[in-house]
Amino acid sequence: MAAAFQQQIFALDARFNAYRAPNNPNFKTLYIRRRSQLLRENAKFKDIETIKKYINVRSQLLQRRYGVQDNISISSSCSRPRSSSKASILVDEPPSGAHSKKKNDMTISENYAFSGVHHIFDQHTEQVSVVKFANNDRSKLCCGSDDGTVSICDVTATPPRVSFILDGHTKPVTGCDWSASNELLVTCALDGALSLWEVGARRRLRAVPDQLGAPLLCCVFQPANNNMVIAGNARGMVEVLNISTGIYPRGGSSILGGRVLSIACESSGRMFWAANDKGVIVSYRMDAMGGGLSKLRRCIVGGAITCLSWSPWLARHPALLVSAADNSLYLFRIIDREGNLQLKKRFDVLHTQHSVKSTFCPIMSFRRGVCVVSGSEDSCVYFLDIEGHAEHPVVNKLQGHASPVIGVSFSYDESLLATSDVTGLVIIWRRS
Repeated sequence: MAAAFQQQIFALDARFNAYRAPNNPNFKTLYIRRRSQLLRENAKFKDIETIKKYINVRSQLLQRRYGVQDNISISSSCSRPRSSSKASILVDEPPSGAHSKKKNDMTISENYAFSGVHHIFDQHTEQVSVVKFANNDRSKLCCGSDDGTVSICDVTATPPRVSFILDGHTKPVTGCDWSASNELLVTCALDGALSLWEVGARRRLRAVPDQLGAPLLCCVFQPANNNMVIAGNARGMVEVLNISTGIYPRGGSSILGGRVLSIACESSGRMFWAANDKGVIVSYRMDAMGGGLSKLRRCIVGGAITCLSWSPWLARHPALLVSAADNSLYLFRIIDREGNLQLKKRFDVLHTQHSVKSTFCPIMSFRRGVCVVSGSEDSCVYFLDIEGHAEHPVVNKLQGHASPVIGVSFSYDESLLATSDVTGLVIIWRRS
């Protein structure tokens, strides 16, 4: 079965799955997993006309069964516009004058085409707010959930499986990060605990309470010194912790204000950015050995900032990607050594309530375009070309979730993409 049509069928099932058993989320999860399995088993079916007829008939049957009109356009692995009606799904060809543009769009669209769903994980009972692949290892995926647990999944096993679950937090998990060697994992939660886990031994080495006793909302390892962890809490404090000793170093705390929701470090670890629910982004300089902080520059956007992502290369300038709850995804250039930000582009992404995440695609060279990927509250995953034309930034849209998508993570080689939603479902997408 052509990958584009396989994704269309799965997206159709996912949308109507919300109506299938509204009071039985377990049944909905089992159903969508079975549908994904059936699509994989029939992946070799090549009769495109029959597939198109199947999509049309299934769409009509689902609409009649649940009394809901399917007005959402179905996106495939290419970025051509599509229209949908109650009776049929038509593919609109662009005008001949747009042939040159279409060719360029197809180049980057093909780079980010996905052949379907690799696996669906449903081990968590509440929303999975953060997912993260290990460094330079496409097999390990960490999932942090509001049910207070952290699961480590083996994505490349046959079949993929949940390797183990780390149980120690008593409230929703809000952040996680892998150490450079992937031997350690740091997590934080609303219970105010910053936990260090030894992944190989499946045990918690240390749990350090927040120094203000406040809920913790984000955490990252200092890239150049994994003894240091940077965290943000609900009382507006950015704080550095020596995770090896459990001590907060002198001078390693700074008040940002609001609720600190996100942190991103540059690769050297000497500078990082923290952002809060008031739309304030502040750059910091950090003493890599002692952990002392110096506040540098400040920037303000229009909504709560739920995710920051740093990239070392974008048109010869490092860049910061910002997910803000004013329906925006901002791209900033970092213009000097003090972390000053200059707005390069803004994209429309449905985002007002949930902690939606975004990230740069890991491989950014030797391409005609540069992409970022973002979750969205319309249940879709968007790939946006940040170097292309501003009027048509979306190069691909994945539809498989039936609820707002909040977590996104690419494997280091871009072969797999993990996305999570507010119902606790984690989908692993396989790249073409």
